[in-house]
Parts: sequence; structure tokens; C-alpha cells
Amino acid sequence: MSNRREFIVQLSLGGSALAGANAFAADLPMVDATNPQATALGYVADTTKADAKKFPKHVAAQQCSNCALYQGKAGAVSGACPLFAGKQVTAKGWCSAYVKKA
Repeated sequence: MSNRREFIVQLSLGGSALAGANAFAADLPMVDATNPQATALGYVADTTKADAKKFPKHVAAQQCSNCALYQGKAGAVSGACPLFAGKQVTAKGWCSAYVKKA
């Protein structure tokens, strides 16, 4: 019985932490395209502005919102990305680390 109570308490604390993390993500500043990491990855806030010569495999349908790394909510204008710690990327953005969401 004790284990079940502990599990429920831990579950509720974990849910609260996740909710707090999502609220915190909304307060993060946007990544600046001139940031060295962003420049190295070819990040652009608008996928249609990706450098086609430098990134020939880029496709206009690729954008942060459908990337496996994107942590924003569906329909959000922006969200966190682990590649840019402490920053948000635009949902319509793109970088060379793009991986299609499964």
C-alpha cells in the first residue's frame, strides 16, 4: 500500500514539474540567427529563407514544428529546442539538424 501512495505522490509531483517547465519555456528568449550555434547550423526563423546552395537537401516542408527535436506545443508560434539551450525557435524555422518527427 505504501508503494502505491508513494507512486501517486511522485506522479503528481512529476506532472506539476512538467507543467511548470512548459510555462517556463514560453518565457525563454528567441534564438538570434547571428548566434554562433545558430549560424553553424544554418538556422533561419523562416524555412523558406534557408540557403539552398549551402543546404541542397533542405525542403520547404521541413520546419521546426515538424522536427523531432522541437519541444513546442502543436500550433504554437515558437518552442524550445535542445540545440539552443535556454532559447526558443520559431515553429516555421529550420536548421540543418532537422529530423522529421515520427
